[in-house]
Amino acid sequence: MIIIVIFVAIVFIIIKIYSPKIKGSIGEAKVNTRLNFLGKEYIVLKDILISSSNGYTSQIDELVLSEYGIFVIETKNYKGWIFGNEKAENWTQVIYKEKHTFRNPIKQNWSHIYALKNVLSDYPNIKYHPIVVFSGSATLKSIESSVPVIYSNRLNSTIRKLSYEKCISLDELNKIQTILESAEIKEKHARKEHVKSIKHNVKEKKIKMANLICPRCNGELKLRNGKNGKFYGCSNYPRCRFTMPY
Repeated sequence: MIIIVIFVAIVFIIIKIYSPKIKGSIGEAKVNTRLNFLGKEYIVLKDILISSSNGYTSQIDELVLSEYGIFVIETKNYKGWIFGNEKAENWTQVIYKEKHTFRNPIKQNWSHIYALKNVLSDYPNIKYHPIVVFSGSATLKSIESSVPVIYSNRLNSTIRKLSYEKCISLDELNKIQTILESAEIKEKHARKEHVKSIKHNVKEKKIKMANLICPRCNGELKLRNGKNGKFYGCSNYPRCRFTMPY
């Protein structure tokens, strides 16, 4: 009996520690399964880690290559209600009366596109199609975005809907696949460093915000009045549009 209790406790601790990673993997697996039914004209690359021009690394959940461009997919496996605006720094997850914030997945996806443009600089005519996919039980509420923010069951139809104009040849497509596969960072230590870097950046950002310093441009965050109440805005507005709740 004692052994069973200890085993259950260990399992609970493991789930508690690795829960976000497990949830993310489950969400990506669901999306990957759907992408397998897209058809032969689409090439699917999964969990790609590449370097960007500023020395940082960018981990992309899924890439779909086609003659119609590159579909850059950011996958989220969340529950609850999701509120977000494509210009905001963070989005909000509401579960009953609890609120949690997470990084704006659209901005996260654009950072992936910048990294891809750096790797594929010899192909300036490529069209990049960012898509944010929620694969869990979340309900999307008041999402303001020009970028598709969709449920996973609409992913393939969204990709096909955006596949209306070819921008690269089949030969170029094969070369692009080779370039991306060659540029991919596969070493385990590099992936660990990527996660470590993200955690450091998040911590640094929180410290700056706590001291009323803009994490985007290091300007001063000043208290302002808006139509929805008080908020903190960057002193370098309109050059910098960073805001923080009061």
